[in-house]
Amino acid sequence: MTALANFSGLTAMELAYCLVAVFFASLVRGYAGFGFSALVAASLTLILPPAEIIPIILLMEVAASIAMLPSVWRDVDWKKLLVICIGAAIGTPLGVYLLVTISEDSARIVICTLILSASIALLRGYMFRGTGGPALTVSTGFASGVANGVASIGGLPIVIFLLASASGAASTRAFIVAFLFVLDIYGSLLMFNSGLLNAEVVTRFVIFLAPLILGVILGSRQFLRTSPESFRQFALALLIVLALSGLVRSLVL
Repeated sequence: MTALANFSGLTAMELAYCLVAVFFASLVRGYAGFGFSALVAASLTLILPPAEIIPIILLMEVAASIAMLPSVWRDVDWKKLLVICIGAAIGTPLGVYLLVTISEDSARIVICTLILSASIALLRGYMFRGTGGPALTVSTGFASGVANGVASIGGLPIVIFLLASASGAASTRAFIVAFLFVLDIYGSLLMFNSGLLNAEVVTRFVIFLAPLILGVILGSRQFLRTSPESFRQFALALLIVLALSGLVRSLVL
C-alpha cells in the first residue's frame, strides 16, 4: 500500500480513504445509475483540491458508463438524450472555465452547495410543473453541463428532470448512464484542453479503477434484485452529510 501511495502522490491513509470512497460511490452508481460524482466529490474534497478531483471523476464516470451501457441500452430515450446533450454542450465550457478561474475554497463551496441543494430537492421529491418541452429540456441540459464542468455532478439536475416526468427506475437509470457517458467524454476533452488532465490524474484514475469496476458490478446486481428507492434515499442522506462537511471545512476551518 505504501509503494502504491507514493506512486499516486498520496499518503497511505489518504489512498485508503480514496479507495473506500470510490468503492462506496461505485455501489451507488451501479445500483441507482447516478450519485457517483457527488459522493466522490464530497468525499475527496476533504483531502484534495477540486481541480485535481474533477478530472479523475470524469474519467471514472466514463469507465463506469462503459461497464453499464450494454445492460441499459434498450431502455434509453435517445431523442430526449440528444436534446439534453445540446444544452449540456453549451453549459459545460462555462463550468470548466469557472473551475479553472475561481479559488480552491470557492470551488469547494460551489461544489458542496450544488450537491446539498440538489440532494435536498431530490430527497423532498421535488418535481417541476409543465410538459417538459424542448426549451425546458435544453435548459436542464445547460444546467447539467455547468454543474458537470465545475463540480462533476451533472447527473443530478438530469435526475430531477426525469423524476418530474415520473420516469420509472429502469428508464431513469438507463438515461442517466447514457447521458453521463456522452457528457463526461466531452468534459474530459475540455479538461485536457485546459491542462487539467495530466499524468498524475491518469495515474490516480488507473489506481482507482479496480474498486470502481467492482462497485459498479455489485451495485448493478443489487439493482436487478431489489427496488432502488431505499438505497437511493440512503445515498441522498449521505450526500447531504458530506456536502455539509465540505462547507464547514471551507467556511470555518
